[in-house]
Amino acid sequence: MLRIALIIGTGGFVGTLARYFSMQWVQKTFANSFPLGTMIVNILGCFLIGVFLGLSERGNILTNEMRLFLTVGFCGGFTTFSTFTADSLLLMRNGQVVYLLTYTVVSVVVGILFTFFGNSLIKLF
Repeated sequence: MLRIALIIGTGGFVGTLARYFSMQWVQKTFANSFPLGTMIVNILGCFLIGVFLGLSERGNILTNEMRLFLTVGFCGGFTTFSTFTADSLLLMRNGQVVYLLTYTVVSVVVGILFTFFGNSLIKLF
């Protein structure tokens, strides 16, 4: 059990750092009050978890430990739906209703579509 906790925790550490630096880069590159960095990271995380789940469903490609590292650990640290809700609250408090609706719909709908796309992509091979 300790070994699994260390595998997941290490993946979470790597995912968290990847999220932080990715979001910082996006926000600096596309400076705006719209939380683009969080939205892009969420969509990318949805795609990646779809790919990783697809790989784990293929059989011998990923060990159980690697699946846990990538999905529970890395993607769990990388995706930011808790930040998503905090950003949504801030947009709501600032009266930015159009940004709030755009942010919510795009994050959820495109996230689901990209999870499906990532998973389907792996099944093609």
